[in-house]
Amino acid sequence: MDQLTHTVRSSRWKDIILRCQNRPDGMNAKQWMAENQVDANAYYYWQRKFRREAYEQMKSSSVIPAVQDNYEVSFAEARIPETRKLVSDTIPENISPTAIIKTSTMTIALSNDISESLLSRILGEVSHA
Repeated sequence: MDQLTHTVRSSRWKDIILRCQNRPDGMNAKQWMAENQVDANAYYYWQRKFRREAYEQMKSSSVIPAVQDNYEVSFAEARIPETRKLVSDTIPENISPTAIIKTSTMTIALSNDISESLLSRILGEVSHA
């Protein structure tokens, strides 16, 4: 394939991929492709090709540092200011709790709709708080 043909095809597929990425909310990529007569295999081929090109450009760019294999990870503690609210201020109007769990730092309102697994997870987290 000569350079001119590649440039034309590349431009066309960049436009197709951009339009697919900006598809209407609630529509998945496959639906969009079917509606616009876009071959899924070709779409993903060109998407992979553009991603590789972008990655290669980023790796060789002096603006963005290359990812290093030996890097040090550090963490910083972030404190969240404590806010106190009344239980009635934090529970939506359409929910009437079956049980309310209060600790010195939090209040949890539970309804009968809660699953057993979620309740177990919440109680596990509260016990460690």
